[in-house]
Amino acid sequence: MEEVLSSSLYTQQVKKLYKVGELLGLDNETLETLSQPERIIQVKIQIRGSDGKLKTFMGWRSQHNSALGPYKGGIRYHPNVTQDEVEALSMIMTWKNSLLLLPYGGGKGGIRVDPKKLTKEELEQLSRKFIQAIYKYLGSELDIPAPDVNTDSQTMAWYLDEYIKITGNVDFAVFTGKPVELGGIGVRLYSTGLGVATIAKEAANKFIGGIEEARVIIQGFGNVGYYAAKFLSDMGAKIVGISDSKGGVINENGIDVGKAMEIKEKTGSVTNYPEGRKVTNEELLISDCNILVPAALENVINKFNAPKIKAKLIVEGANGPLTADADEIMRQRGIVVVPDILANAGGVVGSYVEWANNKMGQIISDEGAKKLIVDRMNNAFNTLYDYHQKKLEDHDLRTAAMALAVDRVVRAMKARGLL
Repeated sequence: MEEVLSSSLYTQQVKKLYKVGELLGLDNETLETLSQPERIIQVKIQIRGSDGKLKTFMGWRSQHNSALGPYKGGIRYHPNVTQDEVEALSMIMTWKNSLLLLPYGGGKGGIRVDPKKLTKEELEQLSRKFIQAIYKYLGSELDIPAPDVNTDSQTMAWYLDEYIKITGNVDFAVFTGKPVELGGIGVRLYSTGLGVATIAKEAANKFIGGIEEARVIIQGFGNVGYYAAKFLSDMGAKIVGISDSKGGVINENGIDVGKAMEIKEKTGSVTNYPEGRKVTNEELLISDCNILVPAALENVINKFNAPKIKAKLIVEGANGPLTADADEIMRQRGIVVVPDILANAGGVVGSYVEWANNKMGQIISDEGAKKLIVDRMNNAFNTLYDYHQKKLEDHDLRTAAMALAVDRVVRAMKARGLL
């Protein structure tokens, strides 16, 4: 049981919260309040499959904290989704939104399903039934979901249509990451990857002498990993390693990002990239590079592989890819980790721009939206860097980022009389 608990993502996040709480001088009652979500919604979803059989799935929405505004965070479809995971990710969203000075609290949702095993019709049925089960807890001033792992703009379109049918409320701002035709913005598709690349460039300038010719490995070649690779390549970095769920490839001479995506789309995996050597995801993480971007799932860097990491800079594209033990090992080894709550916040900044645009009646251009995202990411990094240098230089960047974020939430809760 202890082993299971130690690997729990929620347990890892609570450990990080208490560590920061000690630095901020917060009492145990406050930390207990901050660690618990305000509401957890668990639902059973049943659909009639194309084979005529009844299929049953479990789904969750965790609404962690609303001191700064409505809950905000994605919904994922994955066979390993658990309530523990959703609670932890909703807590991460609270700190992320706070750190980026967004008017949101944290939320996260998920359905335990392997979407690859469902037809498009079954996925639509599943998505609509999920909204039927939780619509009372959603709204553009209450809780605003977005895409996450294995969900996309089509999923959001189904959500929006179902929400409008049920409530009669034609409010396109309830969901973000929508198709452009339904109030989405073009940059939302790549905003997380753009944010990761923007932060990697800023961090490279501060810690490893710049992004030009920096050798980068990206674990995970979905939306976030692909666009991070694309933008980093455009900035002059050399992408020397990439991977997806089936494995990866290393090429010291550099990987053509566009070609790698074409091969993935045609063959189903980047492992079929013709130049370089095939590696497992485990091998990829400990391969030689200047910058490592874990952009897949959580807890992939732990106490077992952390001592073998060769990168000098880690930029967290995924949510929670390092365990608390791995964080400590990196600190002792002098490896800089730019935490998820900053590094991959481009997605929620993009969502914020879309939400605000919906509220104002669609007045923002794509170029204006892209500039807003890059500017906010740069400002957040520089604010964090200055805070870290002046107040918490003996601690890692995650601790400084969380201290900034948690302090803002606590001050908001005290101002509202919630503490």
